[in-house]
Amino acid sequence: MLPLADAYLRSGKVRDLYRLADGRLMLVASDRISAFDVVLPTPIPDKGRVLTGMSRFWFAETVEIVPNHLLTTDDDDLPAELRGRVMICRRTEVIPIEAVVRGYLAGSGWKEYRERGTVCGIGLRAGLRESDQLPHPIFTPALKAEPGEHDENVDFDTMVRLVGGDRAEGVRAIALRLYDHAAGVTAATGILLADTKFEFGIDPTSGDLLLIDEALTPDSSRFWDASTYQPGRPQASFDKQYVRDWLETQPWDKTAPGPALPDDIVDGTRARYVEAYERITGASFERYLREDVIAP
Repeated sequence: MLPLADAYLRSGKVRDLYRLADGRLMLVASDRISAFDVVLPTPIPDKGRVLTGMSRFWFAETVEIVPNHLLTTDDDDLPAELRGRVMICRRTEVIPIEAVVRGYLAGSGWKEYRERGTVCGIGLRAGLRESDQLPHPIFTPALKAEPGEHDENVDFDTMVRLVGGDRAEGVRAIALRLYDHAAGVTAATGILLADTKFEFGIDPTSGDLLLIDEALTPDSSRFWDASTYQPGRPQASFDKQYVRDWLETQPWDKTAPGPALPDDIVDGTRARYVEAYERITGASFERYLREDVIAP
């Protein structure tokens, strides 16, 4: 049985954070969706459960590479509206950097490459096309923005100045190992892991580096369908790129408030998230909704 929440701490773009009476943290994944760093007014049904279920899967899958902050997700006393959405986690000292790893040229990386031939200051050879696979995955850190602000890509030297050389090197090495492992897992399911972002914290007791927040979800990653992959254009994806693509057709300046999403975009987004969950984890999402389990 969970001890009562001692304090509400804050809301992020998707998650609400509470401190439990015993000092642990409770992360509750909502159905909110953000794009271009703006939380949109229309939720995606069951999205929070997809994020929690996939994070649970990946935390278990990667624990031999790096420990994580997840303690448990199981509690029979949770109200129905929270089942499948909650992670109980240890407290950490958060490293204020998003650890982005890119295996393919897309998104803001593609935009920078077209303008300067670089991605976060890393020079790439000429002639690459949108969605091309990179010669090897690259680590491209970003500064995590306050709500309503835009994340800022930075070079590795800036990260070193912010967190120190040893810590920056350690985060980069672990992030690249996580990406390589995850890309192999997803490839076996017919999904390409184009890029992803990790967040890390420090255990205040042991000083160990921990993987925190979420891991390898459709919110934090680009998942592409390998069967239709073709460089030189945008790709069919199982993530919120579907929402971004629709937003790009709207008369919106990418500042709050964002436009409401039509029903077909909501339904299409949910379907893509659920498909990513089922293909990658090998589990039935409907069973997860009924039983809050991961096993197939």
